Amino acid sequence: MPGTGWCYDARFLLHDPGPDHPERPQRLRAITARLHDDGLLPHLTPLAFGPAERRWLETVHSPAYVDRVRRACEAGERYIDSPDSGICPASYEAALLAVGAALTACDAVMKGEIANAFCTVRPPGHHAERDMSMGFCLFNNIAIAARYLQQRWSVGRVLILDWDVHHGNGTQHAFVDDPSIFFCSIHEHPSFRYPGSGHEFETGYGPGAGFTLNIPMLPGASDEDYRRAFQQLFEPAARAFRPDFVLVSAGFDAHREDPLAAVELTDEGFVFLTQAIMSIARDCCHGRLVSILEGGYDLDALARCASRHVRVLLDGALSSTS
Repeated sequence: MPGTGWCYDARFLLHDPGPDHPERPQRLRAITARLHDDGLLPHLTPLAFGPAERRWLETVHSPAYVDRVRRACEAGERYIDSPDSGICPASYEAALLAVGAALTACDAVMKGEIANAFCTVRPPGHHAERDMSMGFCLFNNIAIAARYLQQRWSVGRVLILDWDVHHGNGTQHAFVDDPSIFFCSIHEHPSFRYPGSGHEFETGYGPGAGFTLNIPMLPGASDEDYRRAFQQLFEPAARAFRPDFVLVSAGFDAHREDPLAAVELTDEGFVFLTQAIMSIARDCCHGRLVSILEGGYDLDALARCASRHVRVLLDGALSSTS
């Protein structure tokens, strides 16, 4: 019976962006400990994965950039492109593993081995541009997964929902002119929050016009504000797109306890978001969904919300086979 896959590797903990950096190894330790304490780990299907092949990275990133990341890590440099993007000698392998986890989860869903999956990975990816690291991200895990689905599995239409509190600039730019990828980012308004992109008027261009949806939320936005925006703006557009696969950039930094933002979601807000996107995946593409961790920097809130997210995935997998 297909269940929920889980991707995790202790080598993710070796990625060290520097002392006092918010994107720290303890984030994954907190999530795994909470999944254990909540009794969810025995119900997950662990997926074995290795580093992604370079050719898949180059569907989104330039060869020169991939080389630059590798060389910077090997040389022991402390950051790449921005002090925010801290690195160490183990960071390149961790980043390849993060992409590999996403691709393996997509494989398992497409083969019918699992119904959906959660990739507990780091470094995150949605800020990474074609030729530049930004905002803690080295390689754009979710963008590469979307291209992989299309090229490896001939998936036609991929829906990407990014609910990290920071706009997914790298993912948007990877597909801004592509009508086969519908990208939606719901995030704190760029006037108040990094990276300063993601306005409503950014809707794609050329053949991709109308296939980018940005929903900027004002500081203090609540569960109800998100629910209303999701139901009125995102859900009709996503269902009209009729995706063949759903990918989620699952950042949990829109939580009211998170130190890097000013949005006021509660644990229940993330339950709603997960249930709502699961409903779209179930109705449009037989529940095919892979969720990939992005942000979330208050350890307790991150762990609680990730666990609630996984519980909904498990419930969805169970209902899809009943």
